[in-house]
Amino acid sequence: MSKDFHFRLVVVFLVMLAVSFLIAFFAILPSYLFTSEKKSEANAKIEMQKREPGQELNEKTLSSINDLNNKLNLVERAEQNKYAVSQKVVGAIVLKKMSDIKITQILYKNDPLVGKTADIWGVAPSRERLLLFRRALEDDTAFKKVYLPISNFIQGSKIQFYLSLIPS
Repeated sequence: MSKDFHFRLVVVFLVMLAVSFLIAFFAILPSYLFTSEKKSEANAKIEMQKREPGQELNEKTLSSINDLNNKLNLVERAEQNKYAVSQKVVGAIVLKKMSDIKITQILYKNDPLVGKTADIWGVAPSRERLLLFRRALEDDTAFKKVYLPISNFIQGSKIQFYLSLIPS
């Protein structure tokens, strides 16, 4: 009787499992049919578009495409050949700057004829402070040469100066 009970329990379990699979199958069937129909429609549209000849581009569109390609190539080349500003040079300039000297512009150039140079424009409160700033830059090992034109010393105070540096 115990064996018979276990046997009936297994049969009921298997019947319930089969009924559950059957219900799940019928519940999923409409979604499967719907998606397969959408997939076949999409494939048919793709095949139809592949058979159609492409649209001819007019001259204005072609010139716009070429112009855009030229601009993108220019940007890509500039990015590849970009010379990063030397953090060492700019950092050395900023560290040697005195609190009363105002730097308005730093220009870092890599000229094939002259080489790498850093040009500084700014305002110094006096000739003495400008001379101290130049000496501090000359003493720094980050620079080979510091060029401060004598014309910067014409004014006595609030001197607008230009300084050219050759980094080492």
